Amino acid sequence: MSGTALRACQHGLMARIVAVLNQKGGVGKTTVTLGLASAAATAGQRVLVVDLDPQGSSSWVLGVDPREVEDSLAEVLGRLPASKALVPTDWGDGVWLLPSSPRLLSRDHGGSPTRLRTALHEVADDFDAVLIDCPPSLGALTAAGLTAADHAVIVVEPSELSLRGITGVADLIDDVWDAQNPDLELAGVIVNRVPAVSAEADRRYEELTRIVGKKAVWQPVIPQRVIVNQALGERTPIHGYGARSAEVSEVFDKLWAKLHRLLKD
Repeated sequence: MSGTALRACQHGLMARIVAVLNQKGGVGKTTVTLGLASAAATAGQRVLVVDLDPQGSSSWVLGVDPREVEDSLAEVLGRLPASKALVPTDWGDGVWLLPSSPRLLSRDHGGSPTRLRTALHEVADDFDAVLIDCPPSLGALTAAGLTAADHAVIVVEPSELSLRGITGVADLIDDVWDAQNPDLELAGVIVNRVPAVSAEADRRYEELTRIVGKKAVWQPVIPQRVIVNQALGERTPIHGYGARSAEVSEVFDKLWAKLHRLLKD
């Protein structure tokens, strides 16, 4: 992995904006984004979720139907002020949303790479963190998310298909750092859906540490548990299930605490 993507932010402002990404779909970017948002809200912090994926999964789980949104992130990328598209969510005052819509698809083929950064900087000071749920691609939308971000977090599963694309993701981070955003930092890699016992998963985890370095892989890993899918399907924060979700909630609490410390440095 190239060294430039690992360089730390140099600006003097608090770094609040985080892009969550991988070019492969189905690895749990939305799960991680919303798990961190749930942990933040539980800890009393205020988070903005930016749904940059045209599929709109984060929007839907947070109680907003992307097909019915009048002002979405697509309009923000077309010069609408971000404050005009902000909406509250069903998760309470601690979690706000810049919603997706199917119209975002037309924005994945060009446009100003710095527009999202400008828009988010207008509202970022109202939140402890801005979490960008990027689409499962390395196109213009993901590049815009990285251009807007201070930190990038890659989400992977301990599987061959998930790890195959990680070098391409790191290369895109490096390209954006070089061309558009010298403040961008690769914060680390979060491993999702780790089975309790799996020799294959263990091998892939070791492979991951060889690719990105052991220090880049965040701890703890997120265990594979049915309650996570149930929470998404029922559009409920993972912390809303009490003892049933305590194991996973504690993992997200620790990951959020790590991220929150990073954002304050």
